[in-house]
Amino acid sequence: MILFIFEGEKREPLLFKTLEYLFFSKNELSLVCSFGNNIYELYKQLSEMKNDGDVVSILREKFKGKKENPLKNFSKSSDFAEIYLFFDYDLHNKNISLSLINSQMKEMLSYFDNETDNGKLYINYPMVESIRYTKELPDPNYCKYIVERKKCCDFKNIVQEFSHYGSLDFILIDHRKIVKKEQENCVRQNWKYLKEQNVLKANCICHDDNSFPDNKDRIAQKIIFEAQLQKYVNTEYCSVAILNAFPIFLYEYFK
Repeated sequence: MILFIFEGEKREPLLFKTLEYLFFSKNELSLVCSFGNNIYELYKQLSEMKNDGDVVSILREKFKGKKENPLKNFSKSSDFAEIYLFFDYDLHNKNISLSLINSQMKEMLSYFDNETDNGKLYINYPMVESIRYTKELPDPNYCKYIVERKKCCDFKNIVQEFSHYGSLDFILIDHRKIVKKEQENCVRQNWKYLKEQNVLKANCICHDDNSFPDNKDRIAQKIIFEAQLQKYVNTEYCSVAILNAFPIFLYEYFK
């Protein structure tokens, strides 16, 4: 059983369901949970447990007593073969300082660095809405897109104005309905474009190389984060290169 943990309760699970429909084997069993808060709240709760629990323990407490409890038959992370987490960088978070944001993110990326242990963490820059920050696919200029920290609080509106696509329909499939082959092929191709754009950009961020990396480890999440800090965040303009985790996960997960 594979556990997927998402920050949000709507958008991320919706995106994953399409990926599952298009790319996953029908024999692969997966469980989807939403934390319903940001990565820094997860950091806080993990810290308070002082090694007496893990992310599954936190989620079990969240769903305790609720009618729908996806973790009712599980008690700890080792109950799952693999765990993947998807959260936003949210560098504009005003509840904690930027230095603390970056310090906690480093710790989280070190803690969640293996899908068969504590779990593997994927980060959206600056947030999951980056999946739609593109002109018509394929977008040859995707590698150049950045956003300043002071504008990240309005990023959803910025995406709405910038994107060629008025909604997420270009990368979504409702698996509960009969899907036309033409639509399925179109959505699958769009995900392939997004995978290529984000992987190339990740390699460019990390190594100034706008090509596919010769080794997937070259664009590991910790390396991407360190490069973001050095080249964009900890600079005079305090910005971040727009990057989405879902296409990079697709690239890393499948051979």
